[in-house]
Amino acid sequence: MPDTIDKTSITPVTDRLRATGNFNPAWKEMAELDPVWLEKFLDMGMKPIASGVLDPKTLEFLAIAVDASCTHLYAPGVRRHIRKALELGATQEEIMAVLQCVAVLGIHSCALGVPILVEELTAHEARKRSDKR
Repeated sequence: MPDTIDKTSITPVTDRLRATGNFNPAWKEMAELDPVWLEKFLDMGMKPIASGVLDPKTLEFLAIAVDASCTHLYAPGVRRHIRKALELGATQEEIMAVLQCVAVLGIHSCALGVPILVEELTAHEARKRSDKR
């Protein structure tokens, strides 16, 4: 029995993504440290694509949304998926609508931060009034 495991035989999804140019370079270290975990993660993410339930253009719209989201901001993916969406017949208006939908994710920063700002301003003003006494 060999001392090392042939990692390519246990990572078909990872291997396919590498071969098609869709492997994110940020995954390189994960692939080296725990190739089985990365394979399971990527396989999970590929299920909706492989199922055929959504048409390819819709899948590209979803990929654009995920990559452009404020929690991800992965420009190479945004570029790749916009390019593919355009190749699939997407219009400028459709892609802009996807980006506009994603932009509202940032509103949660205001939903969280503005009430805290109001509380802190009120407390700050109260401290200032009590310091004047």
